[in-house]
Amino acid sequence: MPDKKGQTAPNSPMQAAIYLVLAKIPAGRVITYGDLAEMAGYPRAARRAGQALRQLPADTTLPWHRVINASGRISLPEPAAQRQRERLAQEGVIAIGGRVDLARFRWRP
Repeated sequence: MPDKKGQTAPNSPMQAAIYLVLAKIPAGRVITYGDLAEMAGYPRAARRAGQALRQLPADTTLPWHRVINASGRISLPEPAAQRQRERLAQEGVIAIGGRVDLARFRWRP
């Protein structure tokens, strides 16, 4: 359920952990769904990380757009994929041929 700041109250400890990691991803960097799950303490739970992101409200302030798939591609359908590409481009993250160079832009805290 969204609060006044566009945040989502987590429904589970896993979702809370995912949102905490998500909030830390710096501008100009990306992580994969698997990275997000692992950093939250849930290795091999990439799909669950994706499910948590799908539950974010449209007006969230969390940087959902910084999460991409393990191939460096955007997994969202249009028009959300276009919004994600635009937000990443505004932060200097370049996708060539639809793929982000993970060696260059991947966040490793």
